[in-house]
Amino acid sequence: MSKNRPASSWTTVALAERPICRGVFALVATSLVGCGIASVWAQTSCPTPPPPDAIARAQEACQVAVQRPEQRKTAHDLSDIFNARNAEPSSPVFLSQPKQGRVSGFDFYRDPLNSDKPNEDPTAIMKREIANKPNVMRAQQKLLEQRYDLTPRFDPVARMSRGKPLCVGPTARLQSGLTWEKLAAMPPLEIKRQGVFPYPSLPHPLQANGGQVFPKMQIAMFPRLERFDVDFDLPEAFLPEFPPAMFLSNRPELGDVSRGEVVSINNYYRLFKDILTPVQLDGLRLLLTSFPQEEFNPTDDRKSREPSLGVTCLDCHINGHTTGQFHLNPDMRPQERRLRLDTVSLRGVFNQQIHGSKRSLRSVEDFTEFEQRTAYFNGDAIHAMKKGMNILDRIQVSHMAQLQNMLDFPPTPKLDPATGRLDRTKATPSELRGEQIFFGKGQCGSCHTAPFYLDNQQHDLHLERFLKDEPGDGPIKTFTLRGIKDSPPYLHDGRCLTLEDTVEFFNIVLGLNLSRDEKSDLTAFMRQL
Repeated sequence: MSKNRPASSWTTVALAERPICRGVFALVATSLVGCGIASVWAQTSCPTPPPPDAIARAQEACQVAVQRPEQRKTAHDLSDIFNARNAEPSSPVFLSQPKQGRVSGFDFYRDPLNSDKPNEDPTAIMKREIANKPNVMRAQQKLLEQRYDLTPRFDPVARMSRGKPLCVGPTARLQSGLTWEKLAAMPPLEIKRQGVFPYPSLPHPLQANGGQVFPKMQIAMFPRLERFDVDFDLPEAFLPEFPPAMFLSNRPELGDVSRGEVVSINNYYRLFKDILTPVQLDGLRLLLTSFPQEEFNPTDDRKSREPSLGVTCLDCHINGHTTGQFHLNPDMRPQERRLRLDTVSLRGVFNQQIHGSKRSLRSVEDFTEFEQRTAYFNGDAIHAMKKGMNILDRIQVSHMAQLQNMLDFPPTPKLDPATGRLDRTKATPSELRGEQIFFGKGQCGSCHTAPFYLDNQQHDLHLERFLKDEPGDGPIKTFTLRGIKDSPPYLHDGRCLTLEDTVEFFNIVLGLNLSRDEKSDLTAFMRQL
């Protein structure tokens, strides 16, 4: 799938752009091996192709030579007779009726979402949004650079589960003359009056369109996930690993079962046929099957250049985890009031009693079924009908839940398995001090209770106390802190890029008055969860 296909590909695709046969490349490369040209060609002329993607391949059609009469386009085929505006009315009486019997406004089934006028050409919409995409991303980059120091600083020792180094912070920029200590000592009303709160909400780069946005490292492997209207905004260094590790509660002795691969419809059977039960394996298959989604679908509403089968559950929850993809929360309206929402990890979902940032769906089965019926995270079944509503049988939903409930946390060698607290014979003095702060002065343990470090409740931090022009977030679900070092950025919208940012955020919001050493110890403890 070409990333640079012209806007005209919305309706037609030039013959030269379509792969005629994938075997041609292999045949040519094989014939060049003997003279040593193939390896040079691969290194200099062609980038390394991404691994085969069965979902993308299912959407490709080989172009064939026009040889038969019925293949040729006729004058009738190319005429304007099919334009709805040229349809003859069923009765001339309509000429004297209001609007001449026509639908002159928006017609939902016909007009693309967010059309500015009825009968707007989707090709024109795409051209306009492609042209505006650099402006959208420049504005977002300027905002990020105003708020954060985006130069990655890595911990010399700490790593994620598969070895990616951890970025350290804080990264938020303070206004001139302020220090973290001075800011934390200020009362909320004064912070609000001066407009100096360093962690306001992080907005979607294109709020009017909203929707799921995937990081570039993932798009490089799966080009079908690229949007023409907006790109991912945060630097890769501040995101989780790709691919992330994957842990199963039914086979804990295996450790990371991903084997360094992105689990997909192409490889899931090979990787898991000897590990999962038939029901779990079928659930995994469904979680890796594409279904229409708000931005990725076959309709004119899509935000991908080519028509798409949609996305899979595990396109977002890669290997049962996340790579920081974001979208908008489904449970608020109007559009401008919706919150940016980071994809959360599915690790440990078996122990959660409520699901969703605000909606509190009571089972993973309910959550799975609801999102399938509403085009994924838009809370709108009407949009889903247009794009291709997917009504799953409850048996299929239960199979998907069976697999999701197998997804476990990373190993925690320093935690006592019964209590979830530090083993004093293994922890460092800094980590032990951090644990005391976590359950004491830091007040973290009041919401993030051991051993799973969540309380299955929702809490409102009333951030409007600190923010001049924002209404606050309202109640937000407590998310587990187990394996938290693998899941940056933090908070529901990713506004805290590092764990250090998160500690500074709560030090201000909760008025904790933590010292610099206490903050460092608290971070050291959370890395062991």
